[in-house]
Formats: sequence, C-alpha cells, structure tokens
Amino acid sequence: MDLREAIASQTDVALTLTSRLIATEATNKNLVYSPVSIHVVLSLIAAGSKGRTLDELLSFLKSKSPDDLGTFVSQLVDVLLADGAGSGGPKLAVANGVWVDGSLKLKARFEQVVSGVYKAAPKQVDFQTKHVEVTSEVNSWADEKTGGLIKEILPSGSVDHTTRLILTNAIYFKGSWTEKFDASATKDHDFHLLAGSSVRAPFMTSKKKQLVAEFEGFKVLGLPYKQGEDKRQFSMYIFLPDAKDGLPALTEKLGSGSGFLDEHIPRSKVAVGQFLIPKFKISFGFEASKVLEGLGLVSPFTGPEGLTEMVESPSGQDLYVSSIFHKSFIEVNEEGTEAAAATAGVINLRSLPITTDFVADHPFLFVIRENMTGVVLFIGHILNPLEN
Repeated sequence: MDLREAIASQTDVALTLTSRLIATEATNKNLVYSPVSIHVVLSLIAAGSKGRTLDELLSFLKSKSPDDLGTFVSQLVDVLLADGAGSGGPKLAVANGVWVDGSLKLKARFEQVVSGVYKAAPKQVDFQTKHVEVTSEVNSWADEKTGGLIKEILPSGSVDHTTRLILTNAIYFKGSWTEKFDASATKDHDFHLLAGSSVRAPFMTSKKKQLVAEFEGFKVLGLPYKQGEDKRQFSMYIFLPDAKDGLPALTEKLGSGSGFLDEHIPRSKVAVGQFLIPKFKISFGFEASKVLEGLGLVSPFTGPEGLTEMVESPSGQDLYVSSIFHKSFIEVNEEGTEAAAATAGVINLRSLPITTDFVADHPFLFVIRENMTGVVLFIGHILNPLEN
C-alpha cells in the first residue's frame, strides 16, 4: 500500500462526504466533523465484511483490500496521529473500542485485526438485558477519550436488545498557534449571514504577515500550529469566498475533484491590510447511514450476509449496521484550537497580491490538516460564529 496514495484517496472521500453533509445535514447551521474518525469505523466494519458489502465499502473508501485499510489506519494511529505534546507539538489522542454481546465470540481473524491493527480490546457485554447500561458505558468511554468534549455519542434508544456489536473511534486534538493572537486586540465586528442580515461577533486580529493565497472567487488563509520535534506540521486553513453569499459555490468547488486541497494551499507569507478572524465554538452531530447511502454505500445497512466475518455464530448471517453516529466539537480562540470527535457504528440483528486583506466576516469553510502527508483531521463551515 502506498501511503500517499491512500491519504489522497481518504481526502477525496472526505471532500465528497463534506459536500453531501452540507447539502443534507448542515444547510443552515455550523458544521464540524472528523472524516478520519468515520474512515476508521468504516474500515473496521470492512474488516468483518465480505461479498457485496465489502466491495461497496472498499469502493467508497477507495481502497483495494481490508488489509490495505488496516495498514493505513495503523500508520495513522502510530505515526501521523501520535501525541506530539511531549515534544512541544499538538496534543493528539486516538482510541478505538469494540463491544460484543456475551452470547457471541468474535472470529479469530477479526479479533486479531481488532486487537492488533486497531488496538481495541474487545469487551463482552450483555446487550439483551442491559443495553441501557452498555449505552452509558460507551458514552462514558467517548467522554473520557475526547477530554470531556463529546458527552453522548449514542443517543437514548439507539441501542436495544437486538444490538450485537458496537464499534467506536474517538479523536482529540489540541494545538497552539505558532503565533498566538493578542486577546486585548479582539474586538466585535459585523459577521454577515447568508440570509443577508448580520450579527456582532468577537474577531481576532494581527498586524503580522500571514499565509494567504488568492484564487478565482476565494482566498485561503493558513494558520500553523506550533510544531513539535518531529516533522509533522498541522495547520488550520480557512477558505473564504469573495462574495458574502459565496459559500455554496465554494462548497461545490471543494468536492469538484481530486487534489483540490493540495492545489489551494498558501505557500508564502504576505503583508495583510485588514485582517479579521472570528472566534467560534461549535458542536455538530449526525447519524451517517442515510448520508452514506446517498453516496452509494448501501449494503452494510441493508444487504444480507454482509457482516459474516465478525462472529462465530450462525446469527452472523443476520448482522447489519443499523446506524453510525458521529459527533464533533471545535473551539478556536486566540491561543489555538481544541477539537474532538467520536464515531460509533451500531450493529444489530435483523429483525492574494503583495498586500491583501483577509476579513472572514461572512460564511467560510475550514480544514485542520497535517501538511507533510495531507491527512485531514477535521472539516467544517461557519455560518454564524455566535451559534454553538
């Protein structure tokens, strides 16, 4: 498996999913989610799949085999998303979890992949009589692994006596800007909403040179996070349309084809005139099955005999993914960024020029990305910085 090719594929999937999410789940509200977190859970489901279900998962994730997916996830966790706080870089934490009903035994191959590749210790639980308690346990796990930012990945009633497995991923990121903003310079300014009205919101500013590039119809700002001793370089990129109501058109460009992010990253610092970036803190959650089905990933949720490689039991023929829940949180302020996400798959039994301005005073897209590899950790858009 070629790592760069796998990362490029993951990014393409992320941008396609982002466009679909904005069109179906976030047309009128702020959005943030972690494509990496969803990718890991889908890869774990693929490891226990076969037939048409496996084919659809591999096609959607643009991968050749479950082994390639596992290798990619392993390298993500061990290298690209390793904690950098000890060496002065961003704090990063990634965790996977598997809960299986006590009446079932994982197949040896699947258990080996779960434990070895995904580093998740499978836990035996009683879904049939204690599904409420298991729901609480999974939610507590997500709360702990995301530093208290994701409180309830599984909503009430999402797990019942027919549930047989839950597969989870959690990711936490906290990075300080290489050049922090002066909090005393933060002032309220107008932020223009898509509907035409405006709100007063706190904006950060700086007189230092910035990583800004201008393209047809939009500008891109790069805000680097403090780098540790390794070679990884994390940054937030803000994609700002020129037009106050230009976000929908920019979103279409985002999902228009392979390589969009790489082709629109600012490479050098320029002097800026007016420079304003809003502070924001948002959370967003959605159930992903319908979104994924709309992108052609149907069999895991509907197809029979697709998840037969997970458990040693005839009932494995009747397992299906009933839902995939995802929640994310992000806060951007003068110090830097704190962000977290969790994903849970529930498996049931069937029954610019030299000087430029960069004023982010209207809806924009943002991406948190590792620059050496191009891995995208979080994507979102801000329609109103005052709304959580």
